[in-house]
Amino acid sequence: MHTIKAYAKVNIFLKIKGQKEGYHTLLSRFVKVNHLYDIISFEPSNSETFTIEGCDNISLESNTIHKAYTALQEHTQSQELVSFFKEHKVLVTKNIPSQAGLGGGSSDAAAFMRLVNDVCHLELDPDTLAKIGSLVGADVPFFVYNYNSANVSGFGEIVKPFEEPPLELELFTPHIACDTSVVYKTFNKYLLQHINPTSFFGWDQLDSKTILNLVPDPIALNDLYPAALVAYPELEKLDTKDWFFSGSGSTFFKLK
Repeated sequence: MHTIKAYAKVNIFLKIKGQKEGYHTLLSRFVKVNHLYDIISFEPSNSETFTIEGCDNISLESNTIHKAYTALQEHTQSQELVSFFKEHKVLVTKNIPSQAGLGGGSSDAAAFMRLVNDVCHLELDPDTLAKIGSLVGADVPFFVYNYNSANVSGFGEIVKPFEEPPLELELFTPHIACDTSVVYKTFNKYLLQHINPTSFFGWDQLDSKTILNLVPDPIALNDLYPAALVAYPELEKLDTKDWFFSGSGSTFFKLK
């Protein structure tokens, strides 16, 4: 059996810089959450077709792992890849909550790609793997590189490692599923015209702990938080004083 961990992430800050060709450009600090991860395993199975277990509430076509498999096959045309998954199934042990701003689906896809790259001898370098991953989801390149901390920009495809001590984080994820597409649509409707890209100039040069101390306002740190509050008003009823908001939600985090 082949196994790999797919770690969660939080966004220390997330700022929308604009919109291009219908997609949002951003600048964000992604930080790996070392104590929270899914487990991706390849187990022997006479499947004949690509099979995923452990993601019962997601259709195969919508599953990020299946999308990653399809993207890898289209890029490599590897017969070894096809043959391997006729004899093995993918088993996902889920620990990262879905629709929680922690990147679980993207992390699963990236971990799958990294493991397949080794097991099936695809010999793809990290840059190529990340480029393929960007076709699956905007957050996938960060997880492909497996950095502890990185500045992520563009559409999510530009990932630059940031050297800083690992952060000890505490997470709070309420039972509120925040659909990323809904949060972005809300942002476009109410907030896009008010963005100020100069307001966060230089944040990418500061370490994450300093940023959280200098800008203790979660709304100032994350442009998607106000949109999430509008789209999911139940978030406002939570006692989240001194907590920060990750991604499009619904997870809050703070330093231990």
